[in-house]
Amino acid sequence: MRCVIQKVTRAEVSVAGETVGKIEDGYMVLVGAEDGDTESDARYCAEKIAGLRVFEDANDKMNLSLADVGGSVLLVSQFTLLADARHGRRPDFIKAARPEVAEPLCELVKAIIEQKGVHVETGRFRTHMQVSLVNDGPVTILLDSRKTF
Repeated sequence: MRCVIQKVTRAEVSVAGETVGKIEDGYMVLVGAEDGDTESDARYCAEKIAGLRVFEDANDKMNLSLADVGGSVLLVSQFTLLADARHGRRPDFIKAARPEVAEPLCELVKAIIEQKGVHVETGRFRTHMQVSLVNDGPVTILLDSRKTF
């Protein structure tokens, strides 16, 4: 499972002109499930997301987590994170998990983060979404449950 985590001052996702998820301070997280991912991959990512310490403390050190600052997560599924663009000009998405596997894994990520006491908003699975955000810092973290980078 791959995630792109961006520290934001605000983020929102819309579908057909309707806002379906919106947060203030927290993380905008794009999540892509890979073929072969299991609940273990979802748990790894969720716990990392909830536990990351990238908010500044009183000494301006990245030392605080979402829970410490009362932050939220906007979680948006994005199968294109599994794109392989090494050959040719058209990316290949063969490594992305099928929707019937990916959707429950994304829901599990959401549930685990919420169990940690963090509010989570989401996009709408299998729809064309528009995402807007203000990246704070900028801080962007790449996460892969298989630790390939």
